[in-house]
Amino acid sequence: MSGLIGRKIGMTSIHNEGGEYVPCTVIQAGPCVVTQVKTTAKEGYDAVQLGFEEKREKLVSSAQKGHFKSANTTAKAKLVEFKSFEQELKAGDILDVSLFAEGDIVDVSGVTKGKGFQGVVKRWGFSGVGSRTHGQHDRQRAPGSAGASSFPSRVWRGKKMAGRTGGDKCKSQNLQVVKILAEKNVILVKGAVPGPNGGYVIVQK
Repeated sequence: MSGLIGRKIGMTSIHNEGGEYVPCTVIQAGPCVVTQVKTTAKEGYDAVQLGFEEKREKLVSSAQKGHFKSANTTAKAKLVEFKSFEQELKAGDILDVSLFAEGDIVDVSGVTKGKGFQGVVKRWGFSGVGSRTHGQHDRQRAPGSAGASSFPSRVWRGKKMAGRTGGDKCKSQNLQVVKILAEKNVILVKGAVPGPNGGYVIVQK
């Protein structure tokens, strides 16, 4: 799949030609540099590695410096591999939003917002005890019973309990590209995409 690395800028809304109100996510997609072209003969599989955004030289290891030098480009902050790229590419090529066209259907993947340690009501939608009757003045958001006593004398693996929420890889599929701002390397896709504003996203078509 062809694609680009980008950043989620935020959300906005536009009106299409039919006058409909369309909520959109603004994504800065590229420009991306081809840092490596992998082949079956050498690496065992076909893929194109893209780099996005500049990285300070002092933060780059010697091995990475040689890697970027072989591609005749500066150090990049984010590297992502794309398999089955539609067009033939070579190291050093630059890709931008011209890869997409208005009306294209794309998949956008990213890392969801991290929400820290959360209880069962927020994490799983439990309703809690639901009342303060019979002296239950502090049990509204409690998880309740966690398991039986004599058997199995333990909590079953996978039980819905409190824990870390968010920060997971997620992909929003079949989103329409409604507008392209080529001079700013920005695309607007219909609907929401995972991650916070400023987070990295991968746009594939």
